Amino acid sequence: MKVQIFVTGGTFDKEYNEISGELKFNNTHLEEILELGRSQVNTSIKTLMMKDSLEMTDKDRSLILSECKKSDVDQVIITHGTDTMVETAKFIAKEKLNKTVVLTGAMIPINFGSSDGLFNLGSALGFVQSLQYGVYIAMHGRCFSYNKVKKNLQSGIFELI
Repeated sequence: MKVQIFVTGGTFDKEYNEISGELKFNNTHLEEILELGRSQVNTSIKTLMMKDSLEMTDKDRSLILSECKKSDVDQVIITHGTDTMVETAKFIAKEKLNKTVVLTGAMIPINFGSSDGLFNLGSALGFVQSLQYGVYIAMHGRCFSYNKVKKNLQSGIFELI
């Protein structure tokens, strides 16, 4: 059994630019995160884009959906920025794929040392292997159906609606 991981960017993979003081993208940190977590799950990692989710368009979502559809794996994790994660999950869910798709992200970049990304990715790996087909969001140890979750903009926590 294999889990496909699609990287789309988001805070998960942002890095601090010491010169400009801005957060930017270089490369994904997924392989090192899996090594750090001592993951024994058979995974395949593919970077689709490195974008802040606020800049994501329906064209980007179509690419994500297309990659999910053409993957021969039925367990898929998508790393994604948290601001529009629910919107992308809804976009994918319309297709009613015969797959388990779990979107996850981080509120703090992995390079900051105290990121929630390691925990969220580990949780997503567990959820994607145990849930039935559908589209889900896994954040902070909780898993939500794509249509029963929202990001609370005051607390930064995903919660049931």
